[in-house]
Amino acid sequence: MSSPYVRLYSNHDVRRGCVSGAGRPQAGSRRLPRHEADARHVDACARLLHPVREPRPRQWPCASLELDDLAAKLVSGGRGGYCYEHNLLFAAVLRELGYTVSLHSGRVLYGARGDAVRPRSHTMLLVHFDDEPQPYLTDVGFGTVGCLLAPIPLIADAELRDEPRRHRLVRETGPNPLPTWTLQAHTDGEWVNQYMFTEETFLPVDYQMLNWYTSTFPRSPFKLAPFIQHNSPERHLELTGKTLTERHVDGTRAVREIEDRAELIRLLRTEFGIDVPQYFVESAS
Repeated sequence: MSSPYVRLYSNHDVRRGCVSGAGRPQAGSRRLPRHEADARHVDACARLLHPVREPRPRQWPCASLELDDLAAKLVSGGRGGYCYEHNLLFAAVLRELGYTVSLHSGRVLYGARGDAVRPRSHTMLLVHFDDEPQPYLTDVGFGTVGCLLAPIPLIADAELRDEPRRHRLVRETGPNPLPTWTLQAHTDGEWVNQYMFTEETFLPVDYQMLNWYTSTFPRSPFKLAPFIQHNSPERHLELTGKTLTERHVDGTRAVREIEDRAELIRLLRTEFGIDVPQYFVESAS
């Protein structure tokens, strides 16, 4: 029998074709052939769980990574989260469907100044298939304009055209004995680094410490200002502090300031698709 959080996920969005129909793997399989229907299936699930980030009550030190809590928050609760929440839930769903999935952690390079070295604070997944020698990188928790819209094979310099975006993976050389990869996105006419990761496998318990650090460290970006994003093939919407930025596929961009708390609540509901918690609504009145 499926775990409760997977049944909840399946029942919630079966109408959108994310966990039913052609290409659904057979239960109990460890690794599955990657035919076209499987690719569509994984991509559909990725789009369902694509990242949206939300305000949290100040008394909560960090988000729970328990699967039941993740399902209650992200699926039935209609709320958002960050990489640990989205990717750990997505990994559990893929495993329940029969895929072999490994967890990994990386350093965010996007927005870093010069040679600044950031800690490994992001998580991503590698999905394995019997009929292909290399795994596929999939990531539904990276909330930048250069985030993936589809899985990409772990092949050096092979370009993925996940329209309207373009991505590639660069194999790095250096002192690390493990294979090291950099995800790049083609933005404004050039390849821009997004994050770097190794093939070292992480365990769920490893993310408890990373989650605590990211949620509580005073200089964490999630502590400095509200940071809310929504990705789709048509546009990227970002709210940082009171600044709302909307980028479209044709390169146009609109930037404006949010006027008040009432407008913020309206935007969270209508533009970011978040079911705003009652405590947040009441604090605005």
